[in-house]
Amino acid sequence: MTVRSFFLLFIAVIGAAAPVSVQDRAQPSQQVRPQPPMDSERARRLYVSVDPRDHSTGYNFQRDLDAKAEADRRYAEITKGVVDYQKVKYRSSVGDLDIPAYLFQPVNKRGPKGHAALVWVHGGVHGNWDLRLWPFVKEAVDRGYVVICPDYRGSTGYGETFHNEIDYGGYEVDDVMSAVEYLKTLPHVDTDRLGIMGWSHGGYITLFTVFRDRTPFRAAAAIVPVTNLVFRLSYKGPSYQHSFATQKRIGGLPFEKPALYIQRSPLYSVDKLQVPLLVHAATNDTDVDFVEDQQMIDALRSRKPDLAETKVYVDPPVGYGGGGHTFSRRVNIETLQREDTPEQIDSWNRTWAFFEWNLRKLPQ
Repeated sequence: MTVRSFFLLFIAVIGAAAPVSVQDRAQPSQQVRPQPPMDSERARRLYVSVDPRDHSTGYNFQRDLDAKAEADRRYAEITKGVVDYQKVKYRSSVGDLDIPAYLFQPVNKRGPKGHAALVWVHGGVHGNWDLRLWPFVKEAVDRGYVVICPDYRGSTGYGETFHNEIDYGGYEVDDVMSAVEYLKTLPHVDTDRLGIMGWSHGGYITLFTVFRDRTPFRAAAAIVPVTNLVFRLSYKGPSYQHSFATQKRIGGLPFEKPALYIQRSPLYSVDKLQVPLLVHAATNDTDVDFVEDQQMIDALRSRKPDLAETKVYVDPPVGYGGGGHTFSRRVNIETLQREDTPEQIDSWNRTWAFFEWNLRKLPQ
């Protein structure tokens, strides 16, 4: 290559790389894209209040009072001569409320410390101890257990003030654990042999009573339990979120109060488990969807394999309400008799064997 040709090539390269003048640049559009019109219907569906005054707007408290009175009347009727039944109250350790509870005991007591006891926790964001669990309670009493079933704060059937004291994952756990203090007043109860169990929200509370540094319980069973509120509220959407965001000690959603929701999600406290725990779940659960319970089961299997006994039931026959959420609570509400399936029988057989082993009397 001659000097002249090299020079011409150099000029061409430099010219290609030279900056383009402002005038030569293509100018981006200076127009701001107009915002689409507000979809007021979608906005209404997505809106979630954080005002506690909105929590129970339009709620029919008299209906719940009437339903509770009828359930209590029927309990008194069906337990007569079968078990020793009482409706009792005890003070919550929080110090602000008396907690009503159903107490079921053997008619013939064995004497001092003759009976192990179970605290049974009902489910529902706003639920109560109802009649459907009667056949299983009777089985427990027939096996020699004393059973206490708290209607913790937020339970239905006790009026507006009690209803609006709901504190999901907060004071309600204290209300349930305070049942132990009541059991200590019964001389025939061996408080070294206490178990706790619950379904759904009751399973959630059950988890929190044993996911702690110290617990009075020697064993726990959580069936189809709520496990992760951070995930759950996102999965369920605004209509479900309303029941949480308007609680006075929550007042917001997970993205607003992530630390609070993590604190109130048992999944993040698995490492505190120090006593045997049984967890059953169903793949066709449409309330606590299996994608939520699977998180808990995987955590227990990987981090607490020596303490956790877990079983997943694949698409068991559905119970009341549809879906597998009540697969082990299939009861005819008219006759109050079990409507057994192989899965229901298996779940209860495993549950009874679990408690009988873990709440057995130990050598002195």
